[in-house]
Amino acid sequence: MKGISLSPSNHCQLKFQNILAKQLNKPINTIPFHFTITNRQFPAHVIKCQCQRRDQNPVPKNPINTPPPLVVVGSANFDIYVEIDRLPKVGETVAAKTSQTLAGGKGANQAACGAKLSHPTYFVGQVGEDANGKLITDALSGCGVRLDYMNVVKDGGVPTGHAVVMLQSDGQNSIIIVGGTNMSCWPEKFGDEDLEVVKKAGIVLLQREIPDSVNIQVAKAARSAGVPVIFDAGGMDAPIPQELLNFIDILSPNESELGRLTGMPTDSYEQISEAVVKCHKMGVQQVLVKLGAKGSALFVEGEKPIKQSIIPAARVIDTTGAGDTFTASFAVGFVEGKSREECLRFAAAAASLCVQVKGAIPSMPDRKSVLNLLQYA
Repeated sequence: MKGISLSPSNHCQLKFQNILAKQLNKPINTIPFHFTITNRQFPAHVIKCQCQRRDQNPVPKNPINTPPPLVVVGSANFDIYVEIDRLPKVGETVAAKTSQTLAGGKGANQAACGAKLSHPTYFVGQVGEDANGKLITDALSGCGVRLDYMNVVKDGGVPTGHAVVMLQSDGQNSIIIVGGTNMSCWPEKFGDEDLEVVKKAGIVLLQREIPDSVNIQVAKAARSAGVPVIFDAGGMDAPIPQELLNFIDILSPNESELGRLTGMPTDSYEQISEAVVKCHKMGVQQVLVKLGAKGSALFVEGEKPIKQSIIPAARVIDTTGAGDTFTASFAVGFVEGKSREECLRFAAAAASLCVQVKGAIPSMPDRKSVLNLLQYA
């Protein structure tokens, strides 16, 4: 597929190199850039898979002082929500109070969060050529996500990915996902031009609802360009390939995901700390653990862990998307140069607002709301 060129700017924002080098404890060779529009210039080369590109959001005309973008490569689902009093037992049928369909998926959630926090955000993912794909596209576009790399799979036999979210009365949820276009039709190997948006990112977010082979290629491309990668461990319940772990900078699991990854108990903070040590031995220098009601903690190899308590929510309506909100908000704070402590607190505030609204993408807070909460928390 013929691409459209992307021109790097001569206005190099060296401050982001210094910030990222300090936080990652290694030199960064990425040259930050800004986008310019001349006769409708857009980033180059869309990932190909018998798909058509959706050029929804033009690049800003005056981004000289804009930080490099957050690029999310991942899944997009339509979520079927059913509200129930409790989960059914084996062989039992329970009645749902209500049902509705909303846009979601870990990748789409994180992209929506980044955009709603007023950070330039690109989403690289796939939907089907169906009504549910349009639902997701419209939702992301409405949040301000740049969809230049959003692909619509034309193979009618592969539908948009979807999920069934069973929401209980206490706000907790159980989720079943069907991969659809998230797990099918990706190219076996990307060319350099296909990954241009990744190489020009300020930070890249990955998750486990797309094939490992895609994540590995993206992570390698980011590392080659000096772009930090945060890998959300949520999604596929299978061991993470060592090849992928070798190319990520921050691993972000929750307690249960950390336990499955390491094969170790994670019931207490001491056990979590021991499991994190195993992650360090697997090659991951930084581990950002989401602890639910107990907050979060960032473990950097050789340093004292940084703990962050939750910022209490006025009421918990739905926890769906809270982890995605936390991870994406941390990424936004990171690329904008906040300290690690500030990133954790910023993410905690965003997650607190998220759980007070039903749905995933609809619950992502805007920057003003997060900053207002931080003033009084």
